[in-house]
Amino acid sequence: MTKSGRIELMAPAGDFTSLQAALDNGADSIYFGVEQLNMRARASMNFTISDLPEISRRCKEKGVRTYLTLNTIIYDHDLSIIKTLLDKAKEADLTAVIAMDQAVIAYARQIGMEVHISTQINITNIETVKFYALFADTMVMSRELSITQIKKICSQIEKEQIKGPSGNLVEIEIFGHGALCMAVSGKCYLSLHSHNSSANRGACKQNCRKKYTVIDQESGFEIELDNEYMMSPKDLCTIGFLDQIVDAGVKVLKIEGRGRAPEYVATVTKCYREAIDSIADGTFSAEKVEGWMKQLETVYNRGFWSGYYLGQELGEWSSNSGSSATQKKIYIGKGRHFYPKSNIAEFLIEAYDLNVGDKVLIQGPTTGSQEMEVTEMMVDGKGIAENATKSDVVTFKTEFRVRPSDKLYKIVKVEEPGTQQNNVDKGAYSH
Repeated sequence: MTKSGRIELMAPAGDFTSLQAALDNGADSIYFGVEQLNMRARASMNFTISDLPEISRRCKEKGVRTYLTLNTIIYDHDLSIIKTLLDKAKEADLTAVIAMDQAVIAYARQIGMEVHISTQINITNIETVKFYALFADTMVMSRELSITQIKKICSQIEKEQIKGPSGNLVEIEIFGHGALCMAVSGKCYLSLHSHNSSANRGACKQNCRKKYTVIDQESGFEIELDNEYMMSPKDLCTIGFLDQIVDAGVKVLKIEGRGRAPEYVATVTKCYREAIDSIADGTFSAEKVEGWMKQLETVYNRGFWSGYYLGQELGEWSSNSGSSATQKKIYIGKGRHFYPKSNIAEFLIEAYDLNVGDKVLIQGPTTGSQEMEVTEMMVDGKGIAENATKSDVVTFKTEFRVRPSDKLYKIVKVEEPGTQQNNVDKGAYSH
């Protein structure tokens, strides 16, 4: 939990652009993977060991906690890597490690590093909490628990004064938003069975996100299904009942999405930041929830459902393989220069047109993910213009610094949500 007493908002980071987006939009903590041995090892974005000091530096500047995910199944040949990663994490002064294997937990404790228990452990009762309190200060509950069950565990922690190694009461963490796996707490073996590629080693082949035909082996007839994507759950969304989650005693709310784009991290973090703050100041309302939902629908999603928190026993399944986002980004150019005295950014247009009135997205490792509307621009230094096309050099005013490495995107409406694919989205499992 934060020092303010408000629930801690934990955001994902798959690269520095997403990291900065999370920091800019109010995250209290960041979790991330490094190369191998995390549940996003196969994702296109992962940090390296050499990035740890910079991650730590950026987060410390904002007073944000840092959590390294080392939550996969560990084999003997992994042990030396584990020790190296944890030693470097300790050296970089990261806050904690998210773990599920006792080898990781034991070595982290040996070097004096805080441990958080991954959802992969599948904690469902107070006695299991008591056991892991010997090693860990924070625990992610099984994703199949209801709010009522979570509330009971939280109240028992308070009543029985169950404390972790730090001497503080154990904190309960839950998933608040993002993709879900059809398997219990993400422990899936389909990918291992079909492709010899273990989801529990961060190498899932996404079997659940595909279409399937079910055939009656006796008759040979195909069985008609209501939904071809019978194993692909909709994305979790708790913003509509976040007040109940806070009331239950949950201390940490986690956003899923280390494999998703920076604009996803920015938008989701911003919405949940506002929701948490509005609960604290007593302004949380159905009208605000409606506004947040519209914003959440603009970024990658498979449709939304409330998970099992409200007592639902069966999952809700996505009706398509792509995103149901109402917006998408189109690459149009790259940064060239920034004039700090006048806050003017210069871009080279490499694809598509840019018009006054367009919503744009500027992204980069230091800039993060910044959204704005172009209200006025100059083209090729010849004066104010209404539009620009390929090969044009455009300048316009921004409220933030732009770097030469930044990319410029145009945000456009999606005519048919559900038809998009996203090559950086790797689905969802456990963290």
